[in-house]
Amino acid sequence: MTTTKQPLSLDVCSELVWLKIIASYRNPVRARSFLELAVTLIPFVLLWTAAAIALQSGYWVGLVLVIPAAAFLLRLFMLQHDCGHGSLFANRRLDDWTGRALGVLTLTPYDYWRRAHNDHHASAGNLDERGVGDITTLTVSEYRNLPLVGKLGYRLYRNPFVMFGIGPAFLFLIKQRLPFGMMRSGALPWISTMATNLAVALLAAVLIWSVGIIPFLLIHLPIVLIAGSAGVWLFYVQHQFEETHWSRPPEWAFPYAAMHGASHYDLPRPLRWITGNIGMHHLHHLSSRVPFYRLPEVLRDHPELANIGRIGIRDSLASVRLVLWNEKTQRLISFSQAEKEAQ
Repeated sequence: MTTTKQPLSLDVCSELVWLKIIASYRNPVRARSFLELAVTLIPFVLLWTAAAIALQSGYWVGLVLVIPAAAFLLRLFMLQHDCGHGSLFANRRLDDWTGRALGVLTLTPYDYWRRAHNDHHASAGNLDERGVGDITTLTVSEYRNLPLVGKLGYRLYRNPFVMFGIGPAFLFLIKQRLPFGMMRSGALPWISTMATNLAVALLAAVLIWSVGIIPFLLIHLPIVLIAGSAGVWLFYVQHQFEETHWSRPPEWAFPYAAMHGASHYDLPRPLRWITGNIGMHHLHHLSSRVPFYRLPEVLRDHPELANIGRIGIRDSLASVRLVLWNEKTQRLISFSQAEKEAQ
């Protein structure tokens, strides 16, 4: 594993310097932003249409097109994500309405999601502010103090089949249909979810009328589930790696937590493109207003940032077993490691 990690210190001067440097890349290139939207949305529509035509013509092999279609739907979510940070166009109205439109395709109510996601950015790595937009992570002592039922529930939640299979299906198909966690947070979360639900229902009705309900389900459901699972996986590995960072105030400080609590998921170039460079997550957390297509510029100009929190695909697969935060060693550890320490 090729991660590097600085010792925790209240001196965050170096991170503050990097915050200023990375912020200089904030300005988007509007033409580039529109191009990125076009080269993502158009192929998604074409792949969906081609799969429908193939299925209507009796060519079931055409369903293989749902895989690349899911990849482009994932990329559409990454563009929606940039809209939520106001970084795709750096125009609040344009970003918001683009994000809302994309939310109909990604089944993600934009304004509701944006509020929760911004809370995640503001509190990432803070042990006293867990629970908003995070993968639930317990400390070793918290887990040991749970009753048996609680321990079994946490183990079930952390099971890969649940985390990357049942979980994404529940999140995108059911949970995001209501503003859970914000039921009493004013009208906006309700308007966002209900308006998105209505738009999704209308779009689904048009597609079902066009191709039939069975072909619609055979095409769209796998696309949503594959893209959803891939999205949850990316979010997971961006914060769930051995040398991530968690702490409590007053030790917790945003710049340090942003840079060291998020990974640099070093993916092959094609995967970097389809995931909107979201693997460069430590840079994104330090300055979320930088457009996704400018993040590689940061690493090109400042290659010393590439090794901070760096994990490869093999490292990321191994991170699935890391489920508990050890406050003593400042590492994520597995259930078996926690059990050995208790002996």
